[in-house]
Amino acid sequence: MKILISADMEGATGVTWPADCEPGTEQWQRCRSLFTSDVNAAIGGLFEGGATEVLVNEAHSTMRNLLLERLDDRATMITGRHKELSMVEGVQSGDVDGIVFLGYHCAAGEDGVLAHTYLPNALTGVWLDGHVASEGYLNAAVVAEYGTPVILVTGDDLACADAARYAPSAPTVAVKDHVSRYAARCRTPARTAADIREAARGAVALAGRGEAVERSPKTLEVEVDSAQLAQAAAIVPGVTRTAPRRVEYTSPDAYEMIRTFKAVCTLVSNAMEKDYG
Repeated sequence: MKILISADMEGATGVTWPADCEPGTEQWQRCRSLFTSDVNAAIGGLFEGGATEVLVNEAHSTMRNLLLERLDDRATMITGRHKELSMVEGVQSGDVDGIVFLGYHCAAGEDGVLAHTYLPNALTGVWLDGHVASEGYLNAAVVAEYGTPVILVTGDDLACADAARYAPSAPTVAVKDHVSRYAARCRTPARTAADIREAARGAVALAGRGEAVERSPKTLEVEVDSAQLAQAAAIVPGVTRTAPRRVEYTSPDAYEMIRTFKAVCTLVSNAMEKDYG
């Protein structure tokens, strides 16, 4: 029984402020331990629940945040970028029986601690086939094409509520409750580790490769915070500018949808100026 953990950092225990998860800051160094604690709790619970293999995919920013030297020895980890499927790298191997979305958060333009979709601020809204798209919503569409169920989601309370849209059967663990985008009522690491471990233990019962969802066209709309960013995004073949700050494209399936989205995000990031965005 092989389980993949897609580990993001904004939804980790104690993380509430940009510097908590921005590589290189003093706060980030501190919060790396909290992040690793969450992941280790999930690994422990998954093995207790019957998993025979756990693969962790680093999914935050530079994808070099987890402390490998403190990781549970039974797991292996994909660290660094760039990757074919980014946050859910590893699922394409076809042998993953379940996936955990750990440390996830709400979508751009929505309430939630450090809410965003891929880029911290430049993207003000993302919609998949007309539905507000958090990273969890997008990634769930991708893993469904491989027949891999989402078996557990952790993050703030609003991220857990968001999970009901794309993984209604999966248990959730709220490690903090939203107060504002940069504030939360946080549980202690000891408490969240216990909660994650217990939930992961039970979540293994939901694992098991099912029939892959039939691949079908996916339309993604992206809204940015300034017009030149939409202009930059429209350089990607197939991406059309539909309004001064909006672009849209249709991909043949979720696999191509997420890959094109990464290309859009890369161009948008490189089109931003320091002061004017």
